[in-house]
Amino acid sequence: MSHAIRIPVDVTNPGQFFACCGLLELAARLSAGTTAAFDPDGFIIKSSDASASLRTLLEKFRRCELLVGDEADAEAADEDDDGLASPMSLGTPFNLILDWWADKALKPWAGSMNVQLIFRAMRDAIDPGSVDPLNEIRVVHDPPDPSKPKQKAKKREPFYFDSRRGGNAKSLDVGFAPDAFGMTSAACSAVESLSVVGLQRFRPMPTERPRVFVYRAWTVPLPPSAAAAAACGLLPGVGGDLYRFENAFRTDQRKHKGFLPATRITQGVTP
Repeated sequence: MSHAIRIPVDVTNPGQFFACCGLLELAARLSAGTTAAFDPDGFIIKSSDASASLRTLLEKFRRCELLVGDEADAEAADEDDDGLASPMSLGTPFNLILDWWADKALKPWAGSMNVQLIFRAMRDAIDPGSVDPLNEIRVVHDPPDPSKPKQKAKKREPFYFDSRRGGNAKSLDVGFAPDAFGMTSAACSAVESLSVVGLQRFRPMPTERPRVFVYRAWTVPLPPSAAAAAACGLLPGVGGDLYRFENAFRTDQRKHKGFLPATRITQGVTP
């Protein structure tokens, strides 16, 4: 007997799409035979594990050990213009290495954004009890440092996977560049952290246009290995529409980027 986890999702939001892929990746590492698919009501993960639930999955994600380099060194590396952070690893029970960001066209951050610290803050801010985690939005702070109990927690800006942020973050939209002033606003921590996980295996299909990609919201239940092929349009017969989005520059310096909302592509049209 299978047990289903269902969450609401806007498939035209690339961040929510890849966050769903991240949830499938994590769920499958907890229970062999786990599958998932998109349908008109959201994203459905099916598992043979009787204890499978969204709360359990998110709690284990938040509690698992995050193995990264020395964070003091990581802070010093913030000024690296390439923004090529060292790999991270999720420990037991997931045992997953995260290092996909060598693809500069796909990563939205630049050297002034610290990948490890942002990921930790976003992951730890997830509410495991939420039934709609991809739409929970709040200002995110760094986790408390037990060695510095009086130090005020620093606010953390997101990666900008969530197209609700990317689509409204350009300097022309607001009249100035928020990053240049160190401004902080609310973010969806689940979308931002789970997208990092999802993009390790699930990559969109590149197009002839720079920083423009295509993904498919497959509708046939698939395990992660097959779903990853379906997501980038390489697996026929899995149903679902294609969506095209841009990882667009959002600052005048053309370093920081953000995922823009996706446009549905009619079946059969070349991306």
